[in-house]
Amino acid sequence: MSVVVLDGSTVRSFVADETAFARSVDARFADLDANGDGVLSRSELRRALESFRLLDGGGFGSAAPAPVPAEVAALYDAVFEQFDADGSGAVDRAEFRDEMRRIMLAVADGLGSQPLQVAVDDQGGSFLLEAAEHEAAMIAAKVDAERKEAAADKVHDADKKE
Repeated sequence: MSVVVLDGSTVRSFVADETAFARSVDARFADLDANGDGVLSRSELRRALESFRLLDGGGFGSAAPAPVPAEVAALYDAVFEQFDADGSGAVDRAEFRDEMRRIMLAVADGLGSQPLQVAVDDQGGSFLLEAAEHEAAMIAAKVDAERKEAAADKVHDADKKE
């Protein structure tokens, strides 16, 4: 587990960087595509959703019972249908990318503009962790560019004095 500090702009910036976002989403898609056929079946997406263990009961010490299996199946079907935009019965890479973009922008809206500390799984990959790392890399690149510019200005000023 890692803790990152981020806000909605962190996530929006990551999604706006088409190359970084596509690389991240495409890697996740490849991980989920168990049979390597280039599309996600209902069962492949369901396995991924089940790995989140969101429906194991009330969670966090709750005495609430686990959901009824039929309700869980209906929920997984509804999620699959959100991803399967063209109703083909399979989720292709473009559909997966589009839905993940929509989800991540909704997360960004939910985070708002106040920085939050968020615990993220650093073992299986996390879009939020990748967004925070993307922001850190962008800041580091900007600082590096400013340092190089300041150094070049010093050399230029020294040359002018001579």
